[in-house]
Amino acid sequence: MIYVNRPVVALPPHEVTLKEIQDDIVRAHPDHPRLPAILRVLDSTGVQHRRFARPLATVAADRPSAESNAEAYADLCELAERAAREALRTGGLGPVDVDCLITSHATAFAVPGLDVHLVNALGLRSTVSRIPMTQLGCAGGAHALVRAAEYLAAHPGQRVLIVAGEILSSVYQHSDDSMEAMIYKALFGDSAGACVVGDARPAGAAFRVDDTWEYVVPDSTERYEMTLDDRGFHFGSTPAALKGVGDLMPHLREWLGADTGAWKPQFTVAHTGGPRILMDLAKGLGCDPDVTRHSWESLQQRGNLGAVAVLDVLARTYDEPPATGDTGVLIGFGPGFTAAACRATWCGPTGAEERS
Repeated sequence: MIYVNRPVVALPPHEVTLKEIQDDIVRAHPDHPRLPAILRVLDSTGVQHRRFARPLATVAADRPSAESNAEAYADLCELAERAAREALRTGGLGPVDVDCLITSHATAFAVPGLDVHLVNALGLRSTVSRIPMTQLGCAGGAHALVRAAEYLAAHPGQRVLIVAGEILSSVYQHSDDSMEAMIYKALFGDSAGACVVGDARPAGAAFRVDDTWEYVVPDSTERYEMTLDDRGFHFGSTPAALKGVGDLMPHLREWLGADTGAWKPQFTVAHTGGPRILMDLAKGLGCDPDVTRHSWESLQQRGNLGAVAVLDVLARTYDEPPATGDTGVLIGFGPGFTAAACRATWCGPTGAEERS
């Protein structure tokens, strides 16, 4: 069995409200022909607050891509290191106890990457196994848990440290003035998250991974994508992106056994991609919208955190847990349109009676 300790999420210092972003868009695009519609759509994202690693004025400034990328990588490393240290501390572990390090980030390009930085910064063993993952975007946290489960199946008794981070403010570009780009200005936030995964049953309550799943929607490459030019990183999507959850839902339901009526989630740990994604997921799984409440809370208070989103939602699930023995699904969605998921059981403290 694979158990995931409560994740730790590290947030940067600059809180930015929806009103501040709307005012910034009005300042930068006073003559945009769709400005009233843009402001209304931003209200509908449900995101009231998010954190940026730099002040909004710095984030919104037109700067060379090399400069903004260097700053983003420095911010990523600081947040990731902070989250990782706290995850080890709360797990009662030291650097020498980590057997495998899995990292995920799609923002802030660097070689060597975050994995090598963390080995040195945390003082991990030089022989630690490393699984660095980039380009997974918002699905990165869920993919990291899938890889951790696979690693532990092959290396029983070991411990995996997962660290995900995103500086999504780096795609805040006023040169991008489409409706989709304006939505992402209001949707994204910066953060890092970390958790320890192992196959030993912890004494307290725990999220247990029972099975894993991955899926790529065919011919979906351009639905969500990030590009790079001399201004920096740009994130965009096509109208077909809105169909993503619906396109993969039959395959997810088949894997879960939902079509036979044998299974329905009692809790979800769902990526906070936006209102449409969360509504389509709840509808597709046939579950009460309240089952996704932790994702809605995360979206409202922190925005879409990319790879860190499912870790933030899982932390909230620990703080307000399901009943012992409840079964659920953790799922992340990423570009073009991809998914990674874990079927899970909520385990109470050791010795607590569980449902069959």
